[in-house]
Amino acid sequence: MKKILLFPDTLLAQIIIGLIKIYQRTISPDHSEIGRGDTLRTCKFYPTCSEYAVQTLKKQGFIWGFWKILWRLLRCNPWNKGGVDMPK
Repeated sequence: MKKILLFPDTLLAQIIIGLIKIYQRTISPDHSEIGRGDTLRTCKFYPTCSEYAVQTLKKQGFIWGFWKILWRLLRCNPWNKGGVDMPK
């Protein structure tokens, strides 16, 4: 069984990760059955923005992770080429 730390930062990060996992399984154009096979709707970054968010929240917690995720989402626009952007 996983040990859940009850620090507010960690707890909030775990709640957000749970919501992202629900999003990925249901309506994500990259992860769900709805978006499979549609190459026009795929993420231009690797890992996808939602997977980047999960990894960042696990590594950084909510407070620092939020800002890194926000910066990643702001870079997801038609003028950015994308590419490999691993969470640090």
